[in-house]
Amino acid sequence: MAQKESNKKDQGKKQAEDQKESKNTKTAKNTVSNGKGADTPMPLFYKAPIPLDGKEHKDLGLIEGFGLGFTKTVNAVPINMIEMPQICHFYPIGFSPDASATPVAILGLRDNENLYLDKKDQWEKDTYIPAYIRRYPFIFSEMPENDQLSLCIDLDKNIVESNGKQPFFDKDGKPTQLSQNALEFCKSYHAAAQQTVAFGQELAKSGILVERQAEINVGEGKRINFAGFRIIDEKKLAELDEKTFLEWRKKGYLPFLYAHLFSGAQWQKLTRLLNERLGTK
Repeated sequence: MAQKESNKKDQGKKQAEDQKESKNTKTAKNTVSNGKGADTPMPLFYKAPIPLDGKEHKDLGLIEGFGLGFTKTVNAVPINMIEMPQICHFYPIGFSPDASATPVAILGLRDNENLYLDKKDQWEKDTYIPAYIRRYPFIFSEMPENDQLSLCIDLDKNIVESNGKQPFFDKDGKPTQLSQNALEFCKSYHAAAQQTVAFGQELAKSGILVERQAEINVGEGKRINFAGFRIIDEKKLAELDEKTFLEWRKKGYLPFLYAHLFSGAQWQKLTRLLNERLGTK
């Protein structure tokens, strides 16, 4: 049977706004993008998510060690507010340019390239992996007939198999430990995503977010211009009215604002990773 959770809407599915790809010339202008087409309504990474059902999917399971290759062509992923103090030690944090102001971890400086994933689909050593990535291939989806949330799985042949070693249901049709763990993870993720939506919307309305472009030197006279994201303007944050500042302090937003500011130091890491990939210093 399908795994169901609260009747709250899954606002956490709002993603960073897609940007058009551009060619990487001597001076390349690259943007925050999440690898999905402009006419594709599916969340990033997901192709065909369907609710798990004990009868219909009694023989299905997760392919063992399917890896992180599905992240290869994305240069940014959505993150939750509560992750930002960890994220800031490994990735620059930006905000999407739309009204949602979704916080994102920036993974690469060129379109369709994740610098934290190597040729063997291994993540950068000793680096925190964002929860959005770790949640895949599971996700919550709203069921229109009853306004409830159901645990879904992405039916991708590279992820899901029949009669494998990691089934979603046991012989009695009950969820296995794998499915139960996925349900609990998605519950926690959903709650954090709801908080993040409110956080991003308040930042967007406050006027402290500004568009930025990062200029990265990659050797041999080449430069990459990376755009399509926003950051918190420190001057505007310092000038924020007292009422809003106190409200944000009461809501516990301040540590996450500072985590974003601290994350700016990670642009140097991205530059290093890109130069290593290009074979330059």
